[in-house]
Amino acid sequence: MDLKKAEKLVADLQNLLNQYSYEYYVQDKPSVPDAEYDRLLRELIEYEEAFPELKTPDSPTQRVGGTILDMFEKVEHRSPMLSLGNAFNEDDLRDFDRKVRQAVGDKYSYVCELKIDGLAVTLQYEAGYFTRGATRGDGSVGEDITENLRTIKSIPLKLKEPVSIEVRGEAFMPKRSFEALNKAKDDQGEEPFANPRNAAAGSLRQLDSKLAAKRNLDIFLYAIADLGETGVESQSEGLDLLDRLGFKTNQERKKCSSIEEVLAYIEGWVERRPNLAYDIDGIVIKVDSLQQQEEMGRTAKSPRWSIAYKFPAEEVVTTLRSIELNVGRTGVITPTAILDPVRVAGSTVQRATLHNEDLIREKDIKIGDQVVIKKAGDIIPEVVNVLADRRTGEEIDFAMPTECPECNSELVRLEGEVALRCLNPQCPAQIREGLIHFVSRNAMNIDGLGEKVISQLFSEHLIHDVAGLYKVTYEQLIGMERMGEKSATNLLKAIESSKSNSLERLLFGLGIRHVGSKAAKTLAQYFETMDALSQAQLEELTAINEIGEKMASAVVAYFENEEVQLLLSELKKAGVNFSYTGPKLAAFETIDSVFSGKTVVLTGKLHQMGREEAKEKLEALGAKVAGSVSKKTDLLIAGEDAGSKLKKAESLGIDVWDEDRLITELKS
Repeated sequence: MDLKKAEKLVADLQNLLNQYSYEYYVQDKPSVPDAEYDRLLRELIEYEEAFPELKTPDSPTQRVGGTILDMFEKVEHRSPMLSLGNAFNEDDLRDFDRKVRQAVGDKYSYVCELKIDGLAVTLQYEAGYFTRGATRGDGSVGEDITENLRTIKSIPLKLKEPVSIEVRGEAFMPKRSFEALNKAKDDQGEEPFANPRNAAAGSLRQLDSKLAAKRNLDIFLYAIADLGETGVESQSEGLDLLDRLGFKTNQERKKCSSIEEVLAYIEGWVERRPNLAYDIDGIVIKVDSLQQQEEMGRTAKSPRWSIAYKFPAEEVVTTLRSIELNVGRTGVITPTAILDPVRVAGSTVQRATLHNEDLIREKDIKIGDQVVIKKAGDIIPEVVNVLADRRTGEEIDFAMPTECPECNSELVRLEGEVALRCLNPQCPAQIREGLIHFVSRNAMNIDGLGEKVISQLFSEHLIHDVAGLYKVTYEQLIGMERMGEKSATNLLKAIESSKSNSLERLLFGLGIRHVGSKAAKTLAQYFETMDALSQAQLEELTAINEIGEKMASAVVAYFENEEVQLLLSELKKAGVNFSYTGPKLAAFETIDSVFSGKTVVLTGKLHQMGREEAKEKLEALGAKVAGSVSKKTDLLIAGEDAGSKLKKAESLGIDVWDEDRLITELKS
């Protein structure tokens, strides 16, 4: 057969098979038997093997996997993948509705969507072709899992229109696939996955895409990264556009004109939830209008125009067999209930938190008790109460120890605290937990350094503090159990790469008391270097917004510690970056511009630049860009179709510029 004839045959087969896949995996309406699809696929494989130059990125043969990666590359999202605030009851939802009404007036509607219990991903398409897919990660930076996402048959490799677009969705494992996977694991004597969500996440983080292909994952798309560039004016129109382009969206969504309709929708799904072929853990409620979404804005973590209603926690009864004590990185002793294994909210639970000694006394918990447990927000198992009427008299009282279970140091309860605490800075458990925190995703984010590897390095005395991580050698790693040559090489690369992290990651990783990831970034932005921060006085720290006296005192005390100074010296010697490399906070800028020190609000559609670009330029020139208009607002930039923010600014006498004026000032 000549190339020209083969080219037409291959193109026809690809188009036909892609259409059959769309009917089967997206529309759930197959038009041909599986045997016919398989026959045509084998035929296509034969043609592509004979004429490899005809194999295209959107060919159905590209879904079988086979690419093996050394590690996942980091991907910076074009726009943040925000998390959602949670509602747990009707009062929370009505409070959300009240805030929406206050922000946009009485004319608004909601779109309700099932909250799929899976892994959030983002997909990029160029001229209609799938080019890259990534995990959510920390919201700003995820991992490139393109090859694994290609194996999900409901993800179109080529769209119905040649558009360039970025979309977000939830990859998940259907219940049927989960059951088959765990049966196979059980047959092979392997540990089964706890729930479909963990199974989906584990499948998409396989370095061998052939393994991911065998897991039979699925996806629902729920958002376009920047709806403003598509011409649609609402979330519901955006979902319809996704349907037209060939994406799989969840058809159980509903547009609601009031909070009463939202509550009725939720109530219906509380009952129907078990009948679905996939797990959901709640309902997502979004303001439908994009203009109203824009007016409401967002916080640093989540949009104000959307909320996730979490289903009531499922409760089950089991037996509490023992109480285990864990020492955290700050020395807090946390009791954990060890239970007879029991299924709750889709996963098998064998441990539950007991929080502290006071809770054990308050609930009169004894070893051997029948207890009711639930998963709060479908995530953290906890003991709700004891079934005291089922006691046999053989139950045993529990008393907290007076000494640390790890180092035998005396336990103390600090004034104003409920928890018992080990104050020994050399306590092995605290050091180990501190190491695990240091390498975690929101801290230094070192791939391959999980809890098991850290524990092994520590127990074999290869490291004794975080600086020791940067002295680990290939020879030491290769001598460890279950550590192959490739794993050791990749781990050393990841450790080396972490040296260039911006200062805020290092600050958070060091575990300074009361300093979370947000405060670490604020401190890094303000002081810019570790040396400057380490010399800061209490008054200077408390003068910073968001830094209270308790946190400031903890920072000062931390850097006054001689052991800390020795540790920092070792880290610097190892080549770890001690400087902030991200954008400065506008409030700290010394740039002399018309925007310096001013609070600016953006509203309406900007045509000459995106909203994020405008925000970055304004902040670079010393402005603070806020999401809502108030008496503290100095300037409103009003684009096309500006709404309530413009009216409010005019009523307060705030200076209003159009986009042309903004561009002129930015260029001056």
